[in-house]
Amino acid sequence: MVALRRAALFLGAFLGPFGGGLTAAMLPELGADFAVPTATASVSITAYLLPFAGVMLVSGTLGDRWGRGRTVVAGYALYVVASLVCVLAVSWPVFLAGRALQGTANAFTTPLLLAALAAAVEPDRLGRALGWFGSLQAAGQTSAPLFGGLAAEVDWRWAFCGAAVVALGLGAVGIPGGSTPATGGGRPRLRTAWSPPVLRLGLVAGIGWGCLAGLNFLLALRLEEQFGLGAGPRGLVLTALGVAGILTARLIGGAVDRLGARRCVLAGAVGGGVLVALIGVVPVLGVVVALWALGGVCSQLVLVGVNALVLGPAGGGGGAVSVVQAVRFAGTAASPVALTPVYHADPLVAFLAPAALLAAGAPAVLALDRARRA
Repeated sequence: MVALRRAALFLGAFLGPFGGGLTAAMLPELGADFAVPTATASVSITAYLLPFAGVMLVSGTLGDRWGRGRTVVAGYALYVVASLVCVLAVSWPVFLAGRALQGTANAFTTPLLLAALAAAVEPDRLGRALGWFGSLQAAGQTSAPLFGGLAAEVDWRWAFCGAAVVALGLGAVGIPGGSTPATGGGRPRLRTAWSPPVLRLGLVAGIGWGCLAGLNFLLALRLEEQFGLGAGPRGLVLTALGVAGILTARLIGGAVDRLGARRCVLAGAVGGGVLVALIGVVPVLGVVVALWALGGVCSQLVLVGVNALVLGPAGGGGGAVSVVQAVRFAGTAASPVALTPVYHADPLVAFLAPAALLAAGAPAVLALDRARRA
């Protein structure tokens, strides 16, 4: 049972990003079913990610107080209920309410799984463990559009039925640590989790995820409008990022352990910015797919590197990683709202703007953080 629960730490990694990206490839179908424009349908992504990010500002600290095990199981149970609300929704507002409830539920799982993982592995193997965790998060981010796109070919509601089944299984297994509060020698405090170093790392994560892996919806729009791909093929293309992350998980984790987390974050941010710009320009579908796959490697360098910085020997526990993840997903939540109108006005600018922010903004915040810590 202990081995199964440790495996559940990694399997649970994909559920948060999976829920966020579930509607990315089915926006036209959702719009048609609920009689709203495609741009409005993209709010289904934000409706999930905003509560997800907002609640995570406090969920890690609260989970450490209540006990990681019982909090994670309760989060999975709430996710099952929320998914069923989406399945049974008869109007757009009800569907959005279900999405918001999904995001709230996952806010009490993702950061606590990370904290439990860091407590379960040796410090010199933290990078490798986080590499596998990050690869499964990428798998969730990119398999969600595939699963959602394939389901939309028949009925998009099947995608949410599948999500409910996964959450039910994970809740039944639980995680290592039982229900004992993870106090770590004192009552966890929100003020400690919201410290400037933690917030700076969160900003790097927000830029890195929102401007790279979080652009799956933008790529889906380009694949439909410029390459004429249907929902299923769109979802298949978007999986390239997650597949690349999974295949390079051990390499990326080892690089973080050997070369240092900051160097890996910097390489991922600069390289990712170049790739995003090229994805918005290249007119050949096969090349776009290859670039998106390379983007998966860069996104994992950013994600694993940031997680290693916040969970390392000088880092924090569930509260700190919760805040970092909150800012990370806030960046992802802002992307559809900010960039969908830009894409309809000028598709090229919609890719070049996040590319510039990723290549220049994330390194600038890292440099500021290093200077403040010196």
